[in-house]
Amino acid sequence: MDREFILNEIRRTAAENGGRPLGARRFGVETGIRESDWLGKLWARWGDALREAGLEPNSLQGAFDDQFILKRYAELVRELGHVPVKAELQMKAHRDQSFPNVVTFLRRLGARERAVPRLIDYSERAGGYQDVVEICRAWKPTKTPEAQSVVPEKPVVLGYVYLLRSGRHYKVGRSNAVGRRERELAIQLPQKGEVIHKIATDDPAGIEAYWQHRFEGKRGNGEWFNLSADDVAAFRRRRSM
Repeated sequence: MDREFILNEIRRTAAENGGRPLGARRFGVETGIRESDWLGKLWARWGDALREAGLEPNSLQGAFDDQFILKRYAELVRELGHVPVKAELQMKAHRDQSFPNVVTFLRRLGARERAVPRLIDYSERAGGYQDVVEICRAWKPTKTPEAQSVVPEKPVVLGYVYLLRSGRHYKVGRSNAVGRRERELAIQLPQKGEVIHKIATDDPAGIEAYWQHRFEGKRGNGEWFNLSADDVAAFRRRRSM
């Protein structure tokens, strides 16, 4: 993958995002450029690539921002021809890993009564979504708010992504009960396994994939990675995602 091409894509997507650079995860979704195309080959960290492109990293690289979620919401409304219910959001997230999961969606945008007016505003400002605007304007709220209308103010932790060390090798995994998973893995390992750190998340599958892609250039046998002290430190800096 050509270095200058990636830098130009970083600048282009940042310009389209109001001058703010995208996180590595969203950048991959938008451009098709995988983390394994640059990590450990062109740059050691995403922030290094952003700085070379003349941009300053955001404080929460990798997270979905509201504009991206609204864009995907608009695309789903267009795909379905109507404002989706909660089950349709779940089905979309199950089929497409780049689509925000339902907990993230509801926490950021709220239930349809709150999300639809925001989607109309986004669609009118973004342009090219007049059909989405018309669908949203024709939608009528139900008399009884949906169960999805109650959205927690704080992140809802559904699981963890952990970094486990066995000898000189590391494994990135996910679980809703790290202690139990560590015991299960210990039975299978020739050397004692130790969980070095765990990250609380409402999207275990997505965050696990993020770190596995980030460490792709350090992959050893199967699911195990040969990580440096800097790699481990980067993982341990995150308490939640």
